[in-house]
Amino acid sequence: MVAVQGKVAVVTGGRRGLGAALVDELLARGARKVYSTARTAFTDERPQVVPLELEVGSPESVAALAEAAGDAELVFNNAGVLLPDPLLSGSFERITETFDVNVFGPLRLARAFAPILAANGGGALVNMHSVLSWMAGSGAYGASKAAAWSVTNSLRIELAAQHTQVVGVHAGLIDTDMVSDMSGPKVTPAEVARRIVDGVESGAVEVLADDVSVGVKAALSGPVENLSFALSH
Repeated sequence: MVAVQGKVAVVTGGRRGLGAALVDELLARGARKVYSTARTAFTDERPQVVPLELEVGSPESVAALAEAAGDAELVFNNAGVLLPDPLLSGSFERITETFDVNVFGPLRLARAFAPILAANGGGALVNMHSVLSWMAGSGAYGASKAAAWSVTNSLRIELAAQHTQVVGVHAGLIDTDMVSDMSGPKVTPAEVARRIVDGVESGAVEVLADDVSVGVKAALSGPVENLSFALSH
């Protein structure tokens, strides 16, 4: 478990949505500094927040972030894209982009920050998954989240020796701009952020951030054909 008070954190995709809520929650719990990233330059007037540009698909950009944030103790891999193209008929370029951002992006961050976290006492690595990690029907997006879940579980084993807490987060629809045109029950970014940080501070390795995720995980032992989902607009 890692107490946030006095710690230095990195939040990718921290400019808006869940990322912004995570920045707010970390500051509310006494984080000393938060590096908040976005694809384009932005400003944040709070003195504890360091806004930086990051393109998770670029090894050079990830390396630059790691160079700037060498004091990081907590890393939140939140940046992602929602491109639910069908696997058979969708744009292969968009499918590739989905995997590059949602799977290889967090892995690039993990590889870059693993030695930093080790040098700073272990800390924590938090990866955002989705309830769609466990469900079919969302094409490239769901497949990428399933792969990200697997990556996180393997990273947990590989980072155990350096005492880095690796947390995987699952959630359904979070009420952000990304899913504004989709129907269905939604949980607020602030509530998800609170549950994530609660998990980090309690030593959790998995956070089920809403009732939908709790219900779907409980169904994993049943017939696989029941695990389907169609994104509706």
